[in-house]
Amino acid sequence: MSKKKNNDGPVPVPPALPLPVVDNHTHLDHVRGTDVGEVAQFEAVEALITQAVSVNVTRMVQIGCDLPAARWTVQAVDRFPQLLGGVALHPTEATKHAAAGDFTTAFDEIEKLAEHPRVRVVGETGLDHYWVDDEAGRAAQEESFRRHIDLAKRLGKALQIHDRDAHDDVIRVLESEGAPEKTVFHCFSGDAAMARLAADRGWYLSFAGTVTFKNAADLREALAAVPLEQVMVETDAPYLTPMPHRGRPNASYLVPLTVRFMAETLGRDLDEMCATLSATSETVYGQW
Repeated sequence: MSKKKNNDGPVPVPPALPLPVVDNHTHLDHVRGTDVGEVAQFEAVEALITQAVSVNVTRMVQIGCDLPAARWTVQAVDRFPQLLGGVALHPTEATKHAAAGDFTTAFDEIEKLAEHPRVRVVGETGLDHYWVDDEAGRAAQEESFRRHIDLAKRLGKALQIHDRDAHDDVIRVLESEGAPEKTVFHCFSGDAAMARLAADRGWYLSFAGTVTFKNAADLREALAAVPLEQVMVETDAPYLTPMPHRGRPNASYLVPLTVRFMAETLGRDLDEMCATLSATSETVYGQW
């Protein structure tokens, strides 16, 4: 089925937030385009960053979770002061590399890239039971997850977790390995009980545009169940665009829609919400 015409093109820029905030997880590498050269790539990224800064989303964490994207991320964080980076093999990438027999070689490159001083995140890593349902694939994902946890601890970097339909197993692996001091559930998708468990262990929960969806009552209950100081916000752009623009391309300049929704859901002053989100980001990732 073709898209409706009103779903084409960029989403209008929303009003600016009163104080700066951080987009805790975005994929700017996805705007590259397979036939676009390096200069045009970074021109497109610069335009998106400029739009974000115009609405007080002044800093972003760029996540590269396959080898080409991880290499690109290191180039991007050197070029743009608004960006810090994260690198990893996404769970589905880990499955592919394991099947091809070159996981160790791929992981060794991720480890080298993760040593860059402006790469502050190992991630996104974790488990994905939605896309991978065979025993061998899930075993490969778990081994990859354990190795990424170890890497984050050895380098003293934050861990960003991808958890899709795998809540119990993600918790099991984290507890058996010992989670890094700064552990973030990217695009948190659990319920209030899981949120409380994570918060009790000192982990951070990052909420994306999904929290604004009409059918996401469980996510809103999870948001309300944890201390505000352990809450973060993200886009996962170009995916998971918040309401009322669900289904259209996401970008960091749309973070204000999610932040305002979160503040209203929690009954919090918007200034307080922004200030706390910003302070938490600096606690987890350091100064930009």
